Amino acid sequence: MPAFVWLCTNAAGHAQPSTPVLAGSTEPASNGLGSDGLNDERILGVIPNYQTVNEPELGVTPLTVKQKFNLFAKETLDPFNLAGAAFGSAFSQAGNETPKYGRGTPALAERFGAAVGDAATQNLFSAAVLASALHQDPRYFRRGPESGVLSRVAYSVSRLAVARQDSGRETFNASGVFGMALGIATSNLYYPSASRHGSVMAGRLTTSLTGGVIGNLMSEFWPDIQRKMFHRRHGS
Repeated sequence: MPAFVWLCTNAAGHAQPSTPVLAGSTEPASNGLGSDGLNDERILGVIPNYQTVNEPELGVTPLTVKQKFNLFAKETLDPFNLAGAAFGSAFSQAGNETPKYGRGTPALAERFGAAVGDAATQNLFSAAVLASALHQDPRYFRRGPESGVLSRVAYSVSRLAVARQDSGRETFNASGVFGMALGIATSNLYYPSASRHGSVMAGRLTTSLTGGVIGNLMSEFWPDIQRKMFHRRHGS
């Protein structure tokens, strides 16, 4: 899936409760978070990484409702993700794949609109609406290099089902799971009739789950890879 990054941020992961920071206080600078509580660093310099908290043990302020909606907007409108939607639409157009809008320029425009809609609806329900209503934090809280590699991989995968409440308590990731399902179901409103059936929905669910795992793994291990690349560059 060329634009898997849209989906990587929908299955947010969460770590053990950290020492809380009083609402309204400033995030520790070493967390790499901006005033909006989001990470503005980019993986490989281009892939958005808004949802990652690199060092949750330093203390993290819960996101406000406004910040959760801001996360939804930034993920949906990020130039990299829009470019991914355009590339994915062109690929789908070439093979007349799902959603089956047919051929020609109008069909390509519809495919692009559907691709953006797919990302937007899952982001909206997961990171904004349900995360706010259920008081869950849609960010990914890294476990970090203090743990072993296999432990960190298992942790990253488990974050598809485990969420962190705004209070810091771990719970079922209802916002991520049901947000994903609602986003996929919403596509029936704009997909052509030929693409509104169970196998398409199942395929999108598989893609979303796969994208979630890949996104969590990238969030977990990218700082380690970046550190090694940086040291190697200076040591050469």
